Amino acid sequence: MIDTPLPLLVDELRAVVGNDGVLSAHSDLVVYECDGFVIEKNCPDVAVFPRTTAHVQAIVRLCNKYGVSFLPRGAGTSLAGGCLPVGGGVMIVLTRMKEIVEINLRDRFAVVQPGVVNVWLTQALKGTGYHYAPDPSSQGACTIGGNVATNSGGPHTLKYGVTVNHVLGVEAVLADGSLVQFGGPTEDGPGLDLTGLIVGSEGTLAIVTKAWVRLTRDPQGWRTMLGVFESVHDATNAISAIIGAGIVPAALEMMDQGILVAVEEAFHFGFPLDAQAILLIEVDGLEAGLDHQREQIIQLCQQNKAREVRLAASAAERQLLWKCRKQAFGAVGRLSPSYCTQDGVVPRTKLPYILERITDIGRRYDVRIVNVFHAGDGNIHPILLFDERNADQVRRVLAASGEILDECIACGGSVTGEHGIGVEKIEFMHKLFTADDLDVMARVRTAFNPTLRLSPAKMLPTAGACGLEQHHPGRRAAM
Repeated sequence: MIDTPLPLLVDELRAVVGNDGVLSAHSDLVVYECDGFVIEKNCPDVAVFPRTTAHVQAIVRLCNKYGVSFLPRGAGTSLAGGCLPVGGGVMIVLTRMKEIVEINLRDRFAVVQPGVVNVWLTQALKGTGYHYAPDPSSQGACTIGGNVATNSGGPHTLKYGVTVNHVLGVEAVLADGSLVQFGGPTEDGPGLDLTGLIVGSEGTLAIVTKAWVRLTRDPQGWRTMLGVFESVHDATNAISAIIGAGIVPAALEMMDQGILVAVEEAFHFGFPLDAQAILLIEVDGLEAGLDHQREQIIQLCQQNKAREVRLAASAAERQLLWKCRKQAFGAVGRLSPSYCTQDGVVPRTKLPYILERITDIGRRYDVRIVNVFHAGDGNIHPILLFDERNADQVRRVLAASGEILDECIACGGSVTGEHGIGVEKIEFMHKLFTADDLDVMARVRTAFNPTLRLSPAKMLPTAGACGLEQHHPGRRAAM
């Protein structure tokens, strides 16, 4: 909560962005009390909506003048509480900075403001022969600024990489209000990779106000397949076999039987409801060679006991398959009144083991868990189903979630593949990193953000604290 006289700050903010660019009534601010991570909630004292970089600079300087904490927010689709205004303060909502400033096909980059929704750039590039590769499943809602903050991935991460692999440079406002540019339209500038440092820093180092993103040439063709398996174990063995054969699919996604039922009820694709797992496999690239890769994949699936391998016979069928995958989480509401999506990573060869452990954990805690995830890069998303009105179920879901993430660490993996740390997983940072590692990270943050007014209590544990204690896993959207 702000100690300074709030009306004075609000008046000065309105002088910068106009009356329609500031919200200070509690009834208006409730919308911003949380993001996709609904376990913890807290209203900001003020929400302000800049339209320009100069606005962001002026807002940050006012926050410093009044000694108030501040944090940026995009569409609020974070699943780890990255947009939670811990302690209140000023929320800088960047959704009005939504211009695609430039598309340069000859040099293969685009310049976008942080509030541009991911899919808007995809649509703007249609027919040009190029695309922006990072495609989180929430791409119809999430912003590129948010993608930069969390280093988002998506189904095509396996071949094309995550957001940091597609950001050439950023313009950013530092915690003191000064403006910097790291990188730019050209590749690999000399010196430290400060662009790479900003991407994935979850808004704790600077507020990105513009990004130069790489454009990728569209592949000449696609082959999209659906492998149907009698067991999760067979499906995960097929994944290892495909990668082990030297094939790098554009995407390799898995859904288990539990989620298949919900997806089929929602989209009526014709999934076999008695199958225990399906793999959505896509290869792309030059037409010459795609048929050979397809045949190799079919053979490898059959060698690992696939009941059948279907082919997407048309562009429309391919689009429907991807629609089913990307909207799978929306269908989970058919299974349970509440659900909690976890995000962990394990080495790909550990997938059979971690899925067996997840099944065991669900059984021991009497919690139903279904799975849909990016199998090709070992990024799991177990979905724990429960009723948040039942306190005992809430307790068991929290315990099961923690045990799953501990297992990911024990496998040599991580507690996040693409959702970030936010406030949700701060307590796991001590398990992932040594005290020296965390100290170095804290020093880097302090170099950029010496007063720690920018995005406080995020990502890194503070002295004597392990993060927020969770009491209520709530309903969540997901990747």
